[in-house]
Amino acid sequence: MKTLIHRYGTPLTTGLFLVSAVSGVALFFRWQPAAFHMMHEWLSLALLAPFALHIWKNWKPFVGYLRRKTLIIPLLASILVAVPFAVNGMMQSRGGSPGFRVMSVMTKARLVDLAPVLNASPEDLVRRLREDGHNVDAPEATLESVAASSGVRPSELLLKLIPDRASRR
Repeated sequence: MKTLIHRYGTPLTTGLFLVSAVSGVALFFRWQPAAFHMMHEWLSLALLAPFALHIWKNWKPFVGYLRRKTLIIPLLASILVAVPFAVNGMMQSRGGSPGFRVMSVMTKARLVDLAPVLNASPEDLVRRLREDGHNVDAPEATLESVAASSGVRPSELLLKLIPDRASRR
């Protein structure tokens, strides 16, 4: 176990930090967010394991930082910088990103009401959902109800129904 920690703790921390940094910069500048969003979330979470290995490997120097109190100011500064972002996120009206809020509204809408937004007829949406193996009773159904009976997320159904760029011209 000690060999594993010494051999892989710091290299894995470095590798996953670099992935997190690159994906974070890409998300900040909105470069291909679909490509980077899930990667950033999951691999940043995965970074916790090698970080723990790194701390374990470097426990004595870490304790030295604590004894000399050189860790306190950077930790407090990090928290002080993070708090305004967290407060701002919590204070946003009705919370969440506009895209997720729109998706929530659209998945609660009846197919008959959603069809014009998706540049389709209600019958076309019902047909496409049925062809995809979902049980749809009528155009009055919502994507939430169809998703619940199919065991999928409503957002997945909506994304399948949104026309691609070629069909929107």
